Amino acid sequence: MNYRAEIDVMPLKALLDPQGKAVAKSMKNLGVNEITDIRIGKHITLYLKADSEKSAKEKVETACKKLLANPIMEYYEYQIFSE
Repeated sequence: MNYRAEIDVMPLKALLDPQGKAVAKSMKNLGVNEITDIRIGKHITLYLKADSEKSAKEKVETACKKLLANPIMEYYEYQIFSE
């Protein structure tokens, strides 16, 4: 069966996000003072074949843990969809 995984990788909440801070400061320069904090991460969409949703989740977990996210600095969340 074909599946699609939508994965969000974000910096850990306890860590400083310098890119987010820079963008937040730029928002003030644009006159958008209501935005007080921004966290920037990455969104990954991947497509895979697996025998079951459970197997698809295992493959996505492996990809996230071993390649897509750095667990020292980032956390990830994902959803699996049947295609």
